[in-house]
Amino acid sequence: MTGILDGKKILVAGVTMDSSIGFATARVAQEQGAQVVVSNFGRALGITKRIVNRLPEPAPVIELDVTDEEHLARLPEALGEHVDSLDGVVHSIAYGNPETLLGGKFLGGPWADVAQAVQVSAYSLMSLTQACAPLMKDGGSVVGLTFDASVAWPAYDWMGVAKAGLESCSRYLARDLGSQGIRVNLVSAGPLKTLAAKAIPGFEDLEAMWGSRSPLGWDNTDQTPTAKAVVALLSDFFPATTGEIVHVDGGFHAMGA
Repeated sequence: MTGILDGKKILVAGVTMDSSIGFATARVAQEQGAQVVVSNFGRALGITKRIVNRLPEPAPVIELDVTDEEHLARLPEALGEHVDSLDGVVHSIAYGNPETLLGGKFLGGPWADVAQAVQVSAYSLMSLTQACAPLMKDGGSVVGLTFDASVAWPAYDWMGVAKAGLESCSRYLARDLGSQGIRVNLVSAGPLKTLAAKAIPGFEDLEAMWGSRSPLGWDNTDQTPTAKAVVALLSDFFPATTGEIVHVDGGFHAMGA
């Protein structure tokens, strides 16, 4: 039995814990036939190298800091040790200093920390995609992860601004890379109990809204629905979709109250 990613080669950038959306995406991608490479950097790299052993098949791990120009420049070479081309890239990367930018600290957020949040969470979608493009000669699919940036949320503060930048960045990338056959889309997930979410003071206030307002309900411990949406967008089942944001939030985004 073949899967919808059978034979495809996918980079999942930003996998730390097995509770992350990135890990769930790598797992579902493998289950659907993909050859997966994952990345991380710094102190978290050792954790990632252990975590990948919990995937259906162990995946190679490469070091990649998306803010390091040298890492980006040598990314095709690093990937080339494991795959000869890429069909898809998953951007599962975001960071904002919780002590200065999140949890009700919007006013007065220092520019240095804001700049870092925007670079890591938004600009890196462009820099990562550009670094991978040489291996996507036959086109492919880039999928990033967002949290609905069309409105202001409690506690999310400057990360909401960074995600708005990510969403805009994805549309401009879709515009500029369409001629190369590269599609760029985002998945907007509801709140999930990931390592990143735990770092946001007051994030539980967001989670509390979903149970009563999502028509389909919402399990904030289940990353699989989000991962399946990412994998679907990586597949050939969305050949004419780009610049899109797919909501995987139990329908919360469509409800007024």
